[in-house]
Amino acid sequence: MIVDERIVTFINSMETENSEILETIEREALAAKVPIIRKEMQSFLKTLLMILKPMRVLEVGTAVGFSAILMSELIPADGRITTIENYEKRIPLAKDNFRRAGKEEVITLLEGDALDILPTLTEEYDFIFMDAAKGQYIHFLPQVLRLLKRGGVLLSDNVMQDGTVIESRFAVERRDRTIHARMREYLYELKHHDLLQTSILPLGDGVALSVKKG
Repeated sequence: MIVDERIVTFINSMETENSEILETIEREALAAKVPIIRKEMQSFLKTLLMILKPMRVLEVGTAVGFSAILMSELIPADGRITTIENYEKRIPLAKDNFRRAGKEEVITLLEGDALDILPTLTEEYDFIFMDAAKGQYIHFLPQVLRLLKRGGVLLSDNVMQDGTVIESRFAVERRDRTIHARMREYLYELKHHDLLQTSILPLGDGVALSVKKG
């Protein structure tokens, strides 16, 4: 928790429900201990998409498809979402959820490692949502920047790693030091890259909102 828990509880207490299918998928995911985006991130993402109205969306990290379905409800009617997932056990669950939500024609799921898939993509995207393996963000970035159109938005979730990213590497468990160093490098790149204007926000577990200059 990187924000006072009472503040988060208060904010979330005012949230309205999502669509019936999203509420169902969220309950199932939480029961199965599958991570999905937090309530405050859901609200932020919905508001952001209503402002941006992106036609082409790329998501890196599908999990069970919750965030892809949420985004599909907010983009223009003729918009499309491409999402990438590498974890084999979650792929059939995501596909089934897309079917249940009636979003099979809107959402395309690409199966495999994003490091392999991203270089094969040629379409430009208006909006890219990064929510995959946190230690890989820095490795995904060059291809993500190639695919993001000028003026497009990159949203990176969970960049604070439960607050540990601010700690010295020596205060972090040895097994977590690689991901700690990579996330710090990623955040530095977002803030200092010539093509990006980035704001890092203490929302949920930390979110980086970047715009590709153009």
